[in-house]
Amino acid sequence: MAAHRTSDDPPWDVYLTGPVFLDIIFTGLDSAPVRGTESWARGMGSSPGGVANMATALARLGLRTALAAAFGDDHYGEYCWDALERGEGIDLSTSRTVPGWHSSVTVSMAYEGERTMVSHGHEPPPEAVPLHEGAPACPPPARAAVASLTPGKRAPWIAQAAARGTRVFADVGWDDTGAWDLSGLTDLAHCEAFLPNAEEAMRYTGATCPRAAAHALTAHVPLAVVTLGAEGAYAVDRRTGESAEVPAIAVEALDPTGAGDVFVAGFVTGTLAGWPLADRLAFAGLTAALSVQEFGGSLSAPGWSEIAAWWRRVQSVEGQTPEALRRYTFLDDLLPTLLSAQEEAAPWPLRRAVPTIGFGRSA
Repeated sequence: MAAHRTSDDPPWDVYLTGPVFLDIIFTGLDSAPVRGTESWARGMGSSPGGVANMATALARLGLRTALAAAFGDDHYGEYCWDALERGEGIDLSTSRTVPGWHSSVTVSMAYEGERTMVSHGHEPPPEAVPLHEGAPACPPPARAAVASLTPGKRAPWIAQAAARGTRVFADVGWDDTGAWDLSGLTDLAHCEAFLPNAEEAMRYTGATCPRAAAHALTAHVPLAVVTLGAEGAYAVDRRTGESAEVPAIAVEALDPTGAGDVFVAGFVTGTLAGWPLADRLAFAGLTAALSVQEFGGSLSAPGWSEIAAWWRRVQSVEGQTPEALRRYTFLDDLLPTLLSAQEEAAPWPLRRAVPTIGFGRSA
C-alpha cells in the first residue's frame, strides 16, 4: 500500500468500529453436539472476535487500521486488547476499557463445513465510554471505513466520515425483523460499496437471482458486490458500467468463521490499491478461501506470506488449468519473488491458534 499513499493522505487507511468478543473455537467435531452427551473436540483456539476479525484481516494485509471499540475490564478484555494492539499493530487510541464491565464471549463449534455459535454479553454502559452508539461522534480521518449496517438504525459517524472524503464500505447482517426494506438502511446513501451475500441481496431487492439483485442495488449505492458462496462473487459498478464475476476457489473448509470479514478486507485492499474490479473480487475470494482452512476468525486471516506460499504451491500442482491460473497472475507483480528460507520450511497451512489465553499476559 505504500506506493499508493501520499503525504496528503490521512494517517489511517481504514477505520472501523463495533463490538469485540473473545472467541473460543472448537474444531474436529464429527457431528453436532447431542443433548445429554459430552463431545470432545480435536482442536481449540482462542482469539479476539466480532469486529476484531475485520480489523485483523485488514492489518495483516498491510493496511494501517484504527479500531474504536469497548473492551471489558477483565482478563479476556486485556488479552483481546494486547492481541490487537501489540500483536497486530492495530491503533486503539479511540477504544476504551470500561471499568467493571466484562467481555462478551462467543463459543463456536465447527463441523461439517459449518459452525454453531453460542454468545453472551451485555451492552457497555453509555456513560462509561465516550462513544456514540458504538462509534466516536467524530471518527478519525481515514482513506476508507468499513461499516456494518443495522436495519432501521442510523449510525451518525458514517455520514460524518463520508463528508470528510472517507470511502465507506458496508456489509449487513440478517434482518431479524423480516422486513428486508432497503429504505431502512438509511446510511447506505453515504456508502461507496455494499457487500451483502446472495440471500440478503435477493431479499432486499426482491430479485430472483443474485446477479439481478446486484444490478438492482446499484440504484442505491455506486458499487454492489454480492458473494455467491461456493460459486464465487459478482460485482457491478454503476459509475463505470463494469461488471465482473469470479468463481470461488475450491478448498476443504475447516471453519468458516470470519470468512465474510476477510473477503471484505481483501476487497477494500484491492480498491485502495486501484486494482481492476475482477482482480479485487479474485483477491477477496482468495483471502476468504485461505481463511476457512484454519479455525477462528481473526486467527485465520491470511497475511502476504500465506498468500505468497499459496501462489507458489498452486502453480506446482499437476493438472491445474491454465485459465484458472491466469485469473491470479496479477499476484506476480504484488508478491516477493522468493519466500525466506524460514517461510519455505514452514508447514502449510500455517497454524496460529493456541489452546488457551493463559499462556501469555500483557505486562
